[in-house]
Amino acid sequence: MDSCSYFKLIGCFILISIATAQAQSTPCHPRDCKEAYESGNTCSGVYTIKPDKLPAFEVYCDMSNGGGWTVFQRRMDGSVDFFLNWADYEKGFGDLNEEFWLGLNKINRLTAGQSNNLRVDLADFDGNKKYATYSTFDVGNAAVNYTLTVSGYGGNAGDGLSYHNEAEFSTKDRDNDQFSRISCATYYGGAWWYKACYQSNLNGLYLIGYNKTEKGVNWSEFPIRYYSLKSSEMKLRRSD
Repeated sequence: MDSCSYFKLIGCFILISIATAQAQSTPCHPRDCKEAYESGNTCSGVYTIKPDKLPAFEVYCDMSNGGGWTVFQRRMDGSVDFFLNWADYEKGFGDLNEEFWLGLNKINRLTAGQSNNLRVDLADFDGNKKYATYSTFDVGNAAVNYTLTVSGYGGNAGDGLSYHNEAEFSTKDRDNDQFSRISCATYYGGAWWYKACYQSNLNGLYLIGYNKTEKGVNWSEFPIRYYSLKSSEMKLRRSD
């Protein structure tokens, strides 16, 4: 047994040990990646969590940078098509160990009724890496088209997300943006919290480096405007 498997078992044991007798007969599922980390699970990987009374589900937990981060978006090689429909973005798609989108419904469940931080890790094709953090992050439910609430920028990648605060999510078949002339999702080949249209577009087409079409995996000015990044990870962590 490797060290990561060992610590996952120890963390599960701790959770069970502090539960009630009734809870001891149920599967060991932490509330989120933060609870898993605080229970002694220090290895990044796939965990099963249960943030509410609805069924548990699998997530990828990043245990670096203070630990307890639940990853909900990853781009790394263009192996997964992100130019998909509303239903796909609601339920999620891809492979948790590779490229994926966790799903708007699950992101809402993870952020609802609590305070959350957001971290965005980015890398270009020259090996440069930067990050952005936000002290406030929330995604609303389906009734409000998964409206984004985000503020409190920090980091060194540039603020690519505050512009999108209070924007509803849009896909190529569900136009909720604030630009009457075009559908931002259709025109830019992505799905995002578009306004008119974007300062970041991490679910855009997977292109290589600088691209005048502006349709790539873009983030503000990193490394330059209209540059499609090699990789991105978006992850959240409960702050309370």
